[in-house]
Formats: sequence, structure tokens, C-alpha cells
Amino acid sequence: MMNNFLRYIFIFNPAADKGRASRKTEWLKAQVSGRTDSALFTTTYAGHAGDIARSEKREGICIIACGGDGTLHDVVNAVAGEGVTIGIVPLGSANDFIKTLHPQNSLHSGITHLFEAKNRSVDIGSVSYDTDHRFFINSLGIGFTGRVAKSVKRTSWLKGELGYVYALFRVLFDYKPLTMGIKITLEDSFLELHEPVFAFSVLNGKIEGGKFRIAPDAELSDGLLDVCILKAVPKHEFFRYVYKYLFGIHITDPQVIYCKAKAVEVMLENPDVMHMDGEVYDGMCGRIMISVVSKGLQVL
Repeated sequence: MMNNFLRYIFIFNPAADKGRASRKTEWLKAQVSGRTDSALFTTTYAGHAGDIARSEKREGICIIACGGDGTLHDVVNAVAGEGVTIGIVPLGSANDFIKTLHPQNSLHSGITHLFEAKNRSVDIGSVSYDTDHRFFINSLGIGFTGRVAKSVKRTSWLKGELGYVYALFRVLFDYKPLTMGIKITLEDSFLELHEPVFAFSVLNGKIEGGKFRIAPDAELSDGLLDVCILKAVPKHEFFRYVYKYLFGIHITDPQVIYCKAKAVEVMLENPDVMHMDGEVYDGMCGRIMISVVSKGLQVL
């Protein structure tokens, strides 16, 4: 059944893709202008996309995130559980989530398809830490991938996926595996480990960092999150895992734990970096609780 929304709210982040999304300003205005069922808002500061979404959310509204995965992350956290449907115009560096949502045609040349699109329910990840709580729609990483996300934010001179590759090697230079206590709630059992971990990721989508198929078996609506853990390996061996991650062939490697989970509990003894959908959360320490919200969001 097609949706006839009362109004489409387009939230445009010109700072996406290291500011390169600003080149789409006039194009997007032309796409939306003349439509009585649509309105376009442009963000002017970090977190503004979420503020706009919170002020406009109500049943029957579809909010379109026009930016990267960070813009989408802000919108999801503003409206999850509020009966709002989310759409995507991918204008970011990596645009990871839409590559799982719509892999055959993730980069449309316009927006007219959104007005005829069907919606579907997808899972989202729920994360509790300290006294805070956030959602992620695509991926979460602690330690290595968290530091890579932090480095990407600081590298403004490299475009798109090249920025992720550069950040990966930059972080790798002086990286040491991070000791973590991890308890994974599987579908019918538990898995626990307490040891140094090279890379820890929890995904809802398949792809992270533009091209890395970290969770090749991920499904957006299976009520489960995909956990991928690379155990402590010598640094020089990591290069072959980069190749495996690109093609999603790492999941049978004996140094990799790959499983589907209902929930994950992580204990960090020392502060480190976490990312959610590429957004950086620095100084994370103590207990982090991750769980799935089955079909917790409607997306076009």
C-alpha cells in the first residue's frame, strides 16, 4: 500500500561530506519547491537535524534526512518510537545504511521516488551507558573503529571513502588491542569473553566505512544484531583482515567471532572511543548495554 503523507519534512545538512553537500543546496531547493505537501529545513549547527525533527514530529509526517549517516543518526534519535517514517537522500561521505536498505539503487538522481515509496519496518540498536541512552540504525564500534571514526572527522581534506581508508591506516600505526569484557545474549544461549580485542563492532546493516562488509549476513528486520569481533592479532596480520572485511569473507576466520545477538553487554576498564553510525562518543568507560529494538522504526 502506498503512503499518502500529509507532509514531507526535508532536513538538509550542508555540512555533510565534509561540507561538500552544500553544493547540492540549489538542486535540493529546486526539487522541493512547488510542492504543497513538502517543506525544506537547512541545518546550521551540530545536532540541528535532531532539533528540527523533534519540533516537527507527529503522526503522518515523513522526515527525510538529506545528508550522511550522521544526519540520519540525529533524526533517528529524535523520532524513534514516535510513529514517524524516515526517508533518506544520501549526501554523505559513506552513506552506509542505505546500501543495505536499498543496495541496487542507493544513489538516486532525484527525490521524486520518495513520494511514491512504500515504507517498511526495520530494527534499530539501543545503547545505554552512564545515565545516557542513544539509538543507532546502522552500526556501533568500540576501540579500533571508534578511533577510525574520530580520525575521519578530523580529516577534512580527503573525500568520501578515501577518508576512511586513510583513517584506518593512521589509527593502525600505534594501535594496541583493547581489553574488553563482553557478554553476548544469543538467541538461545550466552557467550562471554574477557580478553584483548582488536576490533569490536555491532551492526544492524551490512556495511561500514563505505565499502567494508563487516556484517555480510545482517538483515534489517530479523530482530537481531550482528556482532563481529576480531580477536587480538599481530598488527602486521591486520592487512589481510582489511581485505577480508572488504568482501565479507572474514566471518569464518578462526580469529573472528561472528554471531547474531539479542543483546550485548560491554565492560571497558579504561576510557576509549565509541562510534554510532559514524558519530563519535569519546571517553567511554564502564558498562555499555546494547540491545535490539525489533522493527522499531519505519523507513521509506
